This record gives sequence, C-alpha cells and structure tokens, in this order.
Amino acid sequence: MRAVVVKEPGGPEVLRLTEAPDPEPGPGEVVVDVEARGVNFIDIYQRSGAYAVPTPFVPGVEAAGTVATLGEGVDGPRVGARVAWTMVPGAYAERAVVPADRLVPVPDGVGAEQAAAVLLQGLTAHYLTHSTYPVQPGDTVLVHAAAGGTGLLLVQLAKARRARVIATVSTDAKADLARAAGADEVIRYDRTEVAPAVRELTGGAGVAAVYDGVGAATFDASLASLRPRGVLALFGQASGAVPPVDPQRLNSAGSVFLTRPTLAHYVAEREELLERASDVLGLVAAGALRVRVGGRYPLAEAARAHEDLAGRRTTGKLLLD
Repeated sequence: MRAVVVKEPGGPEVLRLTEAPDPEPGPGEVVVDVEARGVNFIDIYQRSGAYAVPTPFVPGVEAAGTVATLGEGVDGPRVGARVAWTMVPGAYAERAVVPADRLVPVPDGVGAEQAAAVLLQGLTAHYLTHSTYPVQPGDTVLVHAAAGGTGLLLVQLAKARRARVIATVSTDAKADLARAAGADEVIRYDRTEVAPAVRELTGGAGVAAVYDGVGAATFDASLASLRPRGVLALFGQASGAVPPVDPQRLNSAGSVFLTRPTLAHYVAEREELLERASDVLGLVAAGALRVRVGGRYPLAEAARAHEDLAGRRTTGKLLLD
C-alpha cells in the first residue's frame, strides 16, 4: 500500500509518499480501507515537532472507510461496515490499523468524505458548545476563525442552541461563509479591533463565552470580550501558543474562567464517543449540520494541503482522497 511517512520533524517537505507493507491488525484492532482523510492543524503540529511524536510515523488522525480485516477478539464492527475515527494516528495511508473501540459507525446518508470532513471538528464543536460551556438560549458567544472547518460548525451548533453568534473573519468571502452558517454579526479582525467591537455589539456587557482556536493572536481580545464570569475556551493555537498568563488577569476581566480543553478528554469513554458521534453524524445525515469541504488533494500532495492550511488560504475542511 501507499502511505505518507514522516521520518524526521520539519516542514511540509518531510511528508514523503512511500510504499509500505499492508498492515496486520493486533488483538482488538481492525484494518480499514481508507476512502477519505481529514487534514487538521494537529497534523501540522506533529509533523513540525511542535507536538512530539516518535519517528518514523504516518500522520493523520481522522478518516473514514470500510472495515477490511478484524483482529483477534473483535466482535464488532463487521467486515464491510462503514466506519470513521479520529484521535488515532495513521490516516495518511491507503490502509490503517485502528482500535475497534475507537471506531464509530457511519450512518446511511453520510458519505465517507462527509464523515472524514466532520468527525474531529464536529466532535470538537459539539463538546465546546454542549459541555465546556453549554450554550444557553439567549446567550451571545464569540467564535474566532468562523469560516474555518471548526468555526463553521461552532456557529451552526451554537445557533441550534439558540445563541446569538458574533464571528471573526479576515476576508469578505469568509464573512459571507460565516453569515451563511448563521452568524448574527461578523467582525473583520483585520480592519477592526475585536474587543471594542464586541462591547459595542453587546451594549457593553460582553459575551458569555469565547471559542478561540487561534491562540496567541486573539487571546487578549478574547479575554477582553467576556462578560463577568464568562468562559474563554482556548481549544487551539493556530497562530502560536499563548504566553504564560497571570491568574490575576482573570479577576480583573470579571472573575472569568479560562480553560484549555482537548477533544481526547471529552471522548475518553466509548459511550461518550458514540453519543457525540451519533449526534454529529445524525445532524449531518438529517441535513441540519452542513459540512463545507474547502479542498481535496491527492494523497501524494499532502505537503500542499499542509501549506494551504497553515497559510490560511482555505475555508472549511481539507481532505486527502
């Protein structure tokens, strides 16, 4: 089979397509014929060495396909079943080995591309809006990078919970996408200071929650946009890591809460993984959650996909076919 292998951390050029032996499942594992693979910032962090991963490794933590082979002790899913997974490495390959208890079924009405495009970011948007800060009817929330893969899903899920959504974007085209997803107000952060604009839009009150996957470039504005006892959910660092924070700043901002959540802790138990995945994929199947695929790349062009994602030249989700 073909697989993209990283032998040492570095730039996109270290993503090399190679011939590799077909994988064999161990006890409790399943081999999946991969049909579509999601491209995510975590792939870039791991490839670059920002997140340490033993080398060599096959990147990619999100994909969908069909079950090809069952390992010892696996009593489900069946061979031929349509499945998806996330938070398990090895997706940038034609075949991948996945623990059976990390696979989720893909329902009728959802294609492999849709499943691969929505699972990681859909589960992220779900836990953020349902658990980290459970959006309440009438809340106003701020979503950064609202035209990105996670941002578009966050806007939709927050609106489904009857929130008023303020979105930040960098271009007019991205503003249109955010509005189409349901954003009530859109701030061009390249033209306008975010925190004062948020204060103006909320009559000085601030927002109940900020969903911030950007990090260093947005952190100060996020903190300054909160209402008293609001929640800043810092779930990513696309612009770089946030420097150490004096806890006194949380007091000065209004006794606000700062959390740095990660998906792994919100799907650690299989029951919770299946519940969240069922919610997200069920919404996709019903047409209630729209998934935007912003770009498709051959497996051999994984480096170009990384460059485009890191350069913020894309909207929605990128896929490797």
